[in-house]
Parts: sequence; C-alpha cells; structure tokens
Amino acid sequence: MKGLFIFLFITVSVGLNAQDPQFSQYYAAPLYLNPAFTGTTQDHRFIANYRNQWPNAARGFVTYAFSYDYNLYNYNSGIGFLATVDQAGTAGMKSSQFNFLYSYKWNISSKWVVSAGLNFGYAFRSIDLNKLIFGDQLQFDSDGNVPSDDPAIFNLGTTSYFDFNSGVLAYNKNFWFGFSASHLNTPNRSLLDQESIIPIKTSFHGGVRIPLYAGPFKKENIAVLSPSFVYKRQGQFDQLDLGVHFLYDPVMIGLWYRGIPIQQNVKDNISQDAVVVVLGFQFEKMEVAYSYDLTVSELGPISGGTHEVALKYKLGIQMQSKTKKKEKFIPCPTFIKK
Repeated sequence: MKGLFIFLFITVSVGLNAQDPQFSQYYAAPLYLNPAFTGTTQDHRFIANYRNQWPNAARGFVTYAFSYDYNLYNYNSGIGFLATVDQAGTAGMKSSQFNFLYSYKWNISSKWVVSAGLNFGYAFRSIDLNKLIFGDQLQFDSDGNVPSDDPAIFNLGTTSYFDFNSGVLAYNKNFWFGFSASHLNTPNRSLLDQESIIPIKTSFHGGVRIPLYAGPFKKENIAVLSPSFVYKRQGQFDQLDLGVHFLYDPVMIGLWYRGIPIQQNVKDNISQDAVVVVLGFQFEKMEVAYSYDLTVSELGPISGGTHEVALKYKLGIQMQSKTKKKEKFIPCPTFIKK
C-alpha cells in the first residue's frame, strides 16, 4: 500500500514537470533567460536571484540563482557561470543545476550586434525520504513516526543528467530582440528509473529603451521608459509576460501582466496568472529590486502571491581593449544608465 506517498509524490511531480522555474524579474536574470546575454556588460557582473512562489500552498516553490559573466572584449566573446537551486513542496523535492556559458558577438552594421550563446549544464534531482509518509506507517502511527517497509522507498534515488541550451540576441543601444531554446537534448530526470522527459522550452523576448528627453540641452540624468516582453512555450504550456519599467536614477518602478487574455484555459476562463509590481534602486556598482506577484488566476490570494528579490553587483574593473572596437554592450532592459 503506497497511499499517501503516491499522492504527495504525484502532486509535487506534476507541479515541477509542468514548467521550468521562472523569474518575474526575468531581465534581472539574463543568463537564465538566454545564454546570448553572456558578456553583455563592460564589467565583471554578479547576480543573485531569490523567488518564493505561493508560500501558503504546501510551502510552494523556492528558487535561487547565482550567476557571473564577463565580456572578453578582445575576443568578441563572453563567458559566464550559472547555478540554480529549486525546492518544491513538503516532500523536499530539490533540483540543482550548474552551467557554463559562452557567447560570441558579430557587428553586422555600425549600430547592430548579434550575439549567439551556448549553455552547457549538469543537473541533480532528489527527494527527502524523511519527509514522506507511506501507507504502512499510518497503520501503526497516525503521524508516520515508524519505519516503513513499503518497496517504493527502495525505488527512489537521486538522478543526474546533462542539459544543453542555446540562444541568439540582436541589439543596438535602444532595441533588443532574442530567441532561446532550453533542454535541446530533452533529458530524463525521473527519480523512479522511469521516463520523465523535460520538454524543450522556447522563448521570444524583446524590448525598447525610450529616453523621455531629446531636447537641445545636455542633462546629466534623463528619465527612461522601457517596455519589454517575454513569450515562453514548454510542452503544452505557454505564457506571456508584458510590461513596462520607468527609471529615473536611482529609482526604478515596474508594472507587469502575466497571461494571455485572448486565450482560454481548460475551464474556459481567461488565461491569466498574475499582476507584478516592481520597485528597485540603482547605484554606481549595485542594483537591487523587489517584486510581488499578485495572483489573479483561479488560485487567488490563498496562494500567498510570490515574492522575488534580485541583486546585481559590478566590480568596477573594466578590461582595456588593445584596439579600438565598436561597442558590443547591450543596455539592460530596465536598469539603464547612460
């Protein structure tokens, strides 16, 4: 009798297999979004991301990401490293992945640059057996505080797999548009020696930087409006994030909508997920932002919404080029300082 174990395991597995972890502040996790963003800064860039999704729903989903990247200016290249950890539910499902990223850049004109990126990753996935309650435990103790002889416990283990992602990005000083594809090798991440394939995820993303002053006088600080979007599809699921950021150094404010209003879900309701409010600050070397996802789907406020924090830090040490080259650095979609 597997009883409660099957219920808990299937509940967590369905939630995790449906979609990859995501960040509402996707522009603040550029290497996670697209490996072509690797090295699109003139400095050593460190980024940390934290996301706590639906904290009221069985401990929800907690995701961490840490990245570093740098532009090898004399080689038209960028290198980076990315580590992600995702924890889900009361059963302690944990997924960790470590990635090496590389990008190469071409000047296709005096104003436009194309960057192509690759991401090579290795991942681990596990579950905490001490947090599971099996059916035979409930026969003797309602709290499950007795050893289990259920054979299912011997079939569970830690799995590991390779993961491969790629992307391309075209940009100039004010526009950017990119495409990325993740899990191109469709790895199997089952914990039960069965098949649990991660479907390929594709993403289209882009935006524009709009200075709100273009007069004849030179101003040290100019307000900027930055609308952008991300459309993602993975398996049977698709999602659109659409919004705008306003930056007047050092304050940044953003408002986003996640959903596809012209599309209906399986219950014939409008496909909508959340409204996201963002507040951030930009300093010379550091940027910090907090966002809250107000759930507007059928799950409603009972989920507890989603909290997210992003922190960027630059060392302030730039590589000196041996030869004078055209600019190859894309402005970040929202934190833009000219």
